[in-house]
Amino acid sequence: MKFPAPVSAQWIAELIRAEVAGNLAAEASGINEIHKVERGDLVFVDHPKYYDACLNSEANFIIINTKDVLIPEGKTLFVVKEPFEAYLTIVNYFRPFVAASKLISEDVKIGEGSVIMPNVFIGREVCIGKNCVIHANVSLLDFTIIGDNVVIQAGTVIGSDAFYYNAKKDRDVRYKRMQSCGNVVIEDEVEIGAGCTIDRGVTAETRIGKGSKLDNMVHIGHDTTVGRNCLFAAQVGIGGGTIIEDGVTLWGQVGVSKTLTIGANAVVLAQSGVPSSLAGGKTYFGYPAEDASIKRRELVWIKRIPELWKKVME
Repeated sequence: MKFPAPVSAQWIAELIRAEVAGNLAAEASGINEIHKVERGDLVFVDHPKYYDACLNSEANFIIINTKDVLIPEGKTLFVVKEPFEAYLTIVNYFRPFVAASKLISEDVKIGEGSVIMPNVFIGREVCIGKNCVIHANVSLLDFTIIGDNVVIQAGTVIGSDAFYYNAKKDRDVRYKRMQSCGNVVIEDEVEIGAGCTIDRGVTAETRIGKGSKLDNMVHIGHDTTVGRNCLFAAQVGIGGGTIIEDGVTLWGQVGVSKTLTIGANAVVLAQSGVPSSLAGGKTYFGYPAEDASIKRRELVWIKRIPELWKKVME
């Protein structure tokens, strides 16, 4: 999430009641989680396992719970007891929860020729392009951006909160939601089926590329990037932070884990599971998803095991 305008290190320190170390003259341009961080961003870390990753990331500002680290040149540290709570304080300041009072927000922008069917909910600062059709009972939540010539079928929800939690075993409530302040971007010529769910980014964006088509009941996790001209059949589920490159086809009930990449023009056959990255230009099948021709030969040999065992025992 980018701030409306850069803010000073001193201002942030006062907001989150932090002790400041390092570069005190710098200004932060936004806040991000570690997987999406950019130069000028603020990031938080509360576990020694991730100290080095955050300190050496593109982030210029780090909210941390220790002074006992080497501060990289030019960077600013905000030392607090609970970095996660400090993160929430900043998010709630810039993007507080605002209860809706009507179905369609007054600040929505709707392009020429677009049709909004009955019972559609449209949240704050949503932008819809030209010649779109948004069918009944769709929810377009805050900050969603829809391109031109997009079709969204009934009952789909775009921009719901990320399934993303800060976990601590020593807390009475082990999982605390990392409040989402990102958004969803749907590019031109995209078609989305009925009953789909597309989560917003935690602090950045979830993006569906131009010309991609989603069948009914597809789920796209937070911060996922789907390339151009992808085709997803019904009940596909994709975990957060995943990159699906251009032209990928996922057939029915394919499950894709988080933070991996599926290369361009790959095809994953129905009911396959993808726990790790796949190269582009190949067809995959099974769990774990592997080259489909190899997987089919394996199945043939598995079916022959009883016959082979019988011969061995004779």
